[in-house]
Amino acid sequence: MALGDEARATKWRDPLAEGFGPLTRHEAAIEANRCLYCFDAPCTHACPTHIDIPRFIKKLATGNLLGSAKTILESNLLGATCARVCPVQELCEGTCVLGADKNPISIGRLQRFATDSVHSDLFSAGEPTGMKVAVVGSGPASLSCAGELAKLGHSVTIFEKRPLPGGLSTYGIISIREPTEVAIGEAEMISRLGVHFAYGVEVESIDELHESFDAIFLGLGLGATPDLQIPGEELIEDGLSYIEKSKVDRESLRVGTHVAVIGAGNTAIDCATIAKRLGAKTVTMVYRRSENEMTAYQHEYEFIRKEGIEFEFLAQPVGVIADGGRIKGLLCARMELGEPDETGRRSPIQAPGTSFVIEVDQVVKAIGQKKPFLNVDTHNGFVAVTEDFETSKAGVFAGGDCIRSRGAASTVMAVQDGKLAAIAIDKRLRGMAREVL
Repeated sequence: MALGDEARATKWRDPLAEGFGPLTRHEAAIEANRCLYCFDAPCTHACPTHIDIPRFIKKLATGNLLGSAKTILESNLLGATCARVCPVQELCEGTCVLGADKNPISIGRLQRFATDSVHSDLFSAGEPTGMKVAVVGSGPASLSCAGELAKLGHSVTIFEKRPLPGGLSTYGIISIREPTEVAIGEAEMISRLGVHFAYGVEVESIDELHESFDAIFLGLGLGATPDLQIPGEELIEDGLSYIEKSKVDRESLRVGTHVAVIGAGNTAIDCATIAKRLGAKTVTMVYRRSENEMTAYQHEYEFIRKEGIEFEFLAQPVGVIADGGRIKGLLCARMELGEPDETGRRSPIQAPGTSFVIEVDQVVKAIGQKKPFLNVDTHNGFVAVTEDFETSKAGVFAGGDCIRSRGAASTVMAVQDGKLAAIAIDKRLRGMAREVL
């Protein structure tokens, strides 16, 4: 069976099943033996968590799956998630020296093979330090931070307002990239390190936590989708909710016959994919800028075009047309691009007298997320932190999407934030312990 055959077979069972099936042991061995095991490998430098990629691949090639997985997880406790959702084309695989021949090593799939092949815990909790840390949220940054702190011997409690752990990995990433059970499995691994999970608890005051914990880490992620402030918006579906239902409550998900998705980021692409694969006849992505300003990765854009998704670029939704509470169309205006804004992208300007209607019966918005905060200083709406990931409140640290005021945000960057924050927190706590002594 060729590398992609098993994925195509899986797709027929579930339209939203993982896009790539697992490699067989034979396929993994063949792919691993293609690696040149570069000294000072560019792929390792390109990985935000700096996994020693040649080392894990060489161990895999020699049949040492345990050693291969441990090499990965030493640098990235969420290696199974990142193997699936990392933009490898932009990172490790994008710098592979074999990429010059358009055939880079399939690093992501090899990492998935290694991490999925090991079913025993590779790490244990460190010698107890007597210090306690509260972690707010259970997304990738939080799980990474909590796991590293537990390995160092600290007592960690994660506060999660939802019933399942994993944050965006569980609720907000389409199943063809990451099934829910992968994210939950990693959280269970962190739990076995001794980390306590308190579910159904929404933290509203950092000061209250400070009374019981020696340090705090905020892995808040981002909040709800902001309002468009257009007539009929109450009939529009929220993109994150759309993805969530497709993963954990498929029966409640309604998919229209003709669907418009507002936005052009990776979340918008996920929503369009869901609609198309679950039966929509037409799916149109509506974006107020041009193709060149899309925030989605290029490989995601190429993927969605192959799915048969249509595009309306330079189009700004200005209202929902409805009859008796049923959507009949999306009223849009044509846009022109002006001078660059603070993000460096050219600002869209509405062209007068250019309104038009896209005939749809469902509209989904995926236009970014609101920025959360818990009484700490912010920068451009994001939590402001020092080089050591400390916020404006002493002893309160943060990482992940909630601090990404510049550049792209991704799961692997969140994992690295959590890891580095754990190192800084450990240093602070051990200093406190010495002062007590």
